[in-house]
Amino acid sequence: MNHYATKKNAAQSMLDVALVMANCSQLKRVLHSGPQHRFYIPLIALISMSISLQIIVGLLVYTCVLKYDLNDVKKQPRLNTMNDAATIFVFFTVLINIFITAFGFESGRNSI
Repeated sequence: MNHYATKKNAAQSMLDVALVMANCSQLKRVLHSGPQHRFYIPLIALISMSISLQIIVGLLVYTCVLKYDLNDVKKQPRLNTMNDAATIFVFFTVLINIFITAFGFESGRNSI
């Protein structure tokens, strides 16, 4: 079970890194477009929140995988809580990214 959980968390971390990079790219485009876009401030705020949540999830996954032994029965309640928190943060990250897509640029050279 420990091997499976480690692989699962490693895959989740790689997906998190890919999403962080995509959000950084979006933030760069928004910042380069300038404040003339009507959703400039909301996009910056949402992308920043998404990146922050992704960093928190990454730290939680890192802590679960490398700092604790998943087979130690005494640590399992704490690990379950951390895993639940990571899942909740991922859910909110998905919701935030839906709003980022909705507020994004519609067309033109600055499309996200």
